[in-house]
Amino acid sequence: MSASGDQSALLPPGTRSPNLDYSQRSSRRYGPAASTDPVPSTASLLGGSAGSRLSSGSRLSAPRSTSTHGTRGGAASSASDGWGWNDPEADDYLHNPDPKRDRKNDRGGSIFTLRGIVNIGCLVLLLLCLITLFAGYPIITTYTDRHQTNNGAFNLGGTNATGQVPLIPGFPSLIDPDTPLAAHSRVGYDGKGYDLVFSDEFNKEGRTFYPGDDPFWTGVDLHYWPTVDLEWYHPSAITTEGGNLRITMTQEPINDLQFKSGMLQSWNQMCFQWSYYFEISVSLPGNNRIGGFWPGVWTLGNLGRAGYGGTTDGLWPYTYTACDVGTLPNQTWPAGSGQTTPPGGMTTSDGDPLSFLPGQRLSSCTCKGEDHPGPNVGVGRGAPEIDVIEGQIDTSRRRGQMSQSAQVAPFDADYQFDNSSAGATIWATDITMWNSYLGGVYQQAVSGLVYVENSVYTGTNGDFNIYGVEVFADKNDESKGYVTWVSGNEKSWTMEAKSTGPNPLSGVSQRPITQEPMYLIINFGMSNGFQQVDFQNLQWPAYMLIDYVRVYQIPDYGYLGCDPEDHPTAAYINSHPEPYNNPNITLFSQAGYNFPKNSLLETC
Repeated sequence: MSASGDQSALLPPGTRSPNLDYSQRSSRRYGPAASTDPVPSTASLLGGSAGSRLSSGSRLSAPRSTSTHGTRGGAASSASDGWGWNDPEADDYLHNPDPKRDRKNDRGGSIFTLRGIVNIGCLVLLLLCLITLFAGYPIITTYTDRHQTNNGAFNLGGTNATGQVPLIPGFPSLIDPDTPLAAHSRVGYDGKGYDLVFSDEFNKEGRTFYPGDDPFWTGVDLHYWPTVDLEWYHPSAITTEGGNLRITMTQEPINDLQFKSGMLQSWNQMCFQWSYYFEISVSLPGNNRIGGFWPGVWTLGNLGRAGYGGTTDGLWPYTYTACDVGTLPNQTWPAGSGQTTPPGGMTTSDGDPLSFLPGQRLSSCTCKGEDHPGPNVGVGRGAPEIDVIEGQIDTSRRRGQMSQSAQVAPFDADYQFDNSSAGATIWATDITMWNSYLGGVYQQAVSGLVYVENSVYTGTNGDFNIYGVEVFADKNDESKGYVTWVSGNEKSWTMEAKSTGPNPLSGVSQRPITQEPMYLIINFGMSNGFQQVDFQNLQWPAYMLIDYVRVYQIPDYGYLGCDPEDHPTAAYINSHPEPYNNPNITLFSQAGYNFPKNSLLETC
């Protein structure tokens, strides 16, 4: 049915039909006219009856209809009172678009207002953040992120399947968190800046050092026969107590010996190369009056494991890269070689043999294809030694004295290094002197002696004293470099590379400052070969205490790790397990290996 048709048929009889012509045109609902005409009052729009109802405050309700189609009847009644769907309303102007007005208002403003600038600024900032997050961050981290490396570690505290040293919560880090921030850097005696790369403050109580217990240290279980020691070294003699590392020497039967003590090593676990300053705070065992105790703090090349004679045979204490008579057994040319050994290379001025060394096992004369750790057979390798301290007592003066030395091979004539001002310098002249012991058939000692205060012994005041050694090896010039020793936190003396330069009297070339990765050793020994032991007056148990160990390196110069590319050790050690794991093997040949061929002696 049409919306404009007759609706009377739908109404009950007797009901008057209103005008329901829905097609009639009404006032314009959209456009300018709807908003510009005066707005009539609410009462006039609603009609008289509605207006009277509103003005009288009565409840507004839809007109009742008696029709069965109440909705239609209600709609018709509302339309008659101005409530139709197409009737104008008082707020129409708020909702009706006006293209002319809107065009004028919407396009007439400026974006360069405070509000506009803030809005655009927020959008630009958001855009930059998104670009940085999804584009900048990956690029930045690629070039700046320091990925954790294995640091040369491959044994205890070594690598996981990814080749990294694992970071495990609660697991010790290279730098002890108890190390004061003020000690994280230092200015070296050479004027260069050094950064802390390793420290151990020993503050955790009850640490043990059996094999596998600690990522950086291992207590050995052996008799140190090379120096005819009187004690057996055992891990049970080493622990931490009261904020210190404590090594205890006791008088008790153990493995056919009568004394037990400890030696702590970082062999194959923690090493340093090219540049390092090693500092240690120690309270020495015993007192300043009675001789016999032999406390030691020293470093050794990682190819030689201290106490394992099969590993040091032919390597200790060589620091040599030349291919000449210095690499040969006894430091002499063999008969029939057509070469003549300089007299100073065969015997001392007293007529005694100069050297009984078996020759440099891993020399730069090694034939190609022979057993050599690399990086190639033309690089001379060894296990040199640098002693931070070896403690003894000057019983005539009742004063403690520290030997601070570098052990080298091959030897100068009469073992005499260059101690002129160009070769070596004593700084603390009031307490430091040259060591009268220069060496013997198995080692040359470049050594100084320094006195220490009486209070630095556990048997007196128990004070701690700071000792150290600063080592710098020049990567480009073997004739340069130095070793500076420290006692009482002051430098005592310096050895320049020139002190072991070429020596025509013995026919040897430059013995450079060690280029090998060096590891740390702390031990408390006793031997009549070092100082006569006063058994009658020494007292046991005796203690050697270490407050801390700290190692510094020149940034981007020193190497941290035991297996550097330029002087690797890992593959060689792993391929010779017998001598590196059996302290009863005293010679390399006892493990079933031969010295590699030397091109000066054999045809390659």
